[in-house]
Amino acid sequence: MTKDFQSVIGLEIHVQLASASKMFCACPSGAKAALPPNAALCPVCAGHPGALPVTNAQAVRLAVKAGLGLNAQINRTSVFARKNYFYPDLPKGYQITQDDKPICQGGYIEVQTEDGQSKKINITRAHLEEDAGKSMHEGAASLVDLNRAGVPLLEIVSEPDMRSAAEAYNYLTGLKSIMQWLEVSNADMEKGELRVDVNLSLMPKGAAEFGTKVEIKNLNSFKAVKDAINYEITRQSGVLKEGGIILQETRLWNEDKNATEVMRSKETAREYRYFPEQDLPPLVLSAEFIEEVKAALPPLPAQKRAQYARDYNLSAYDAGVMTLNKDICAYFEAALKAGAQPKAAVNWIATDILGKLNAENKEITQSPLPPQGLAALIKAVESGKISTKIAKEVFTNAWQSGKSVEELLKNTGGQISDEGQLEAWAKEAIADNPKAAAEFKAGNAKAIGALVGNVMKKSQGKANPAVLNKIINKLLA
Repeated sequence: MTKDFQSVIGLEIHVQLASASKMFCACPSGAKAALPPNAALCPVCAGHPGALPVTNAQAVRLAVKAGLGLNAQINRTSVFARKNYFYPDLPKGYQITQDDKPICQGGYIEVQTEDGQSKKINITRAHLEEDAGKSMHEGAASLVDLNRAGVPLLEIVSEPDMRSAAEAYNYLTGLKSIMQWLEVSNADMEKGELRVDVNLSLMPKGAAEFGTKVEIKNLNSFKAVKDAINYEITRQSGVLKEGGIILQETRLWNEDKNATEVMRSKETAREYRYFPEQDLPPLVLSAEFIEEVKAALPPLPAQKRAQYARDYNLSAYDAGVMTLNKDICAYFEAALKAGAQPKAAVNWIATDILGKLNAENKEITQSPLPPQGLAALIKAVESGKISTKIAKEVFTNAWQSGKSVEELLKNTGGQISDEGQLEAWAKEAIADNPKAAAEFKAGNAKAIGALVGNVMKKSQGKANPAVLNKIINKLLA
């Protein structure tokens, strides 16, 4: 962001719903890797004349779940419409979507701003629609795969409430987490299950009116969203400073050039010629159905974060890491149930376990160390049976060998807590390091490190550090 202009950002996010079949037919949903091109196709999703669509009840249920998770109002009656435009991968020449009467209205999610404050990002609407197919270009040839045509989408449109790339990133992260948490969507951006369009404009600082909006289309990674927003802020501010005007247009993100490029002038709603879908009746939901879906919702990430802060005194950051997704949350709670202390479990999960999993590109469900094993390791340290250093060695051994922590602990020499033995070693360390002993007695608390290190060497790292520190303090008092 420049010092002269304020960015105004809204996101349109297309979420592929985790339904087994397409939005208006029984074809399998999604471009399944096992299916050859154009295999998931029937007269309905291929747009054959006379083929009639039928609304997918599971997609409707997922849309209601998503709306409730986003604090939206669920409209009892919504209407499908035809959005007319021509692309080679849009078989009918129009898309079945929802226009002025969507299934979800309003809503919000809370995000963190760059200064650590909580901010509410409002949602305009969320509506059901079908996806288009996929065009592929190979040399001079263009190919179309319609496996994805008709796949159910929920398009979630935010208000222009974000003011930086960081806020947009946090909003996107929070929304993706909710979709995965509620099992509305896998939201895998690499597979196109979550796609983002950015609407961005600049206005002079202190101005009341927004500037001309530019759309950045089909961003498929969090990094691309952040980079594209920052680039476009710089580009637009440069144009405005030179006295130019911003054109209303759609742009694409070129990752190789790290720049946006013009795709086309921006269409308006008038150009899409929306009108009601004549082959589908209004979608009418009973109050009982909405309440049934609501009653089945699990606690949401925000509720879990509040619980962890209240019950376990976790910081906002720690609670956020433990609720990054439902699997991490389940692992954390299983470790607590097995007897791990909350803060110790957070430290091990956030640093050691997630660190290794990220390096191996794995999820926590693939962790070689089960939560019960983590709890056993934490309890062994807290009881004084083993040191933190030994615990790290056991952890690494368990991770690499697949052996249980309990089995490895049986064969691991425990900490030496015998005060007689520790005092004998401490006296030897003091005799071996008279300078460190003198400095400690003179008030240099850090000098104890050399003495402790000497004893650790003698004990092969097995001396109980807490007991040892007390003994050295007593000897040099």
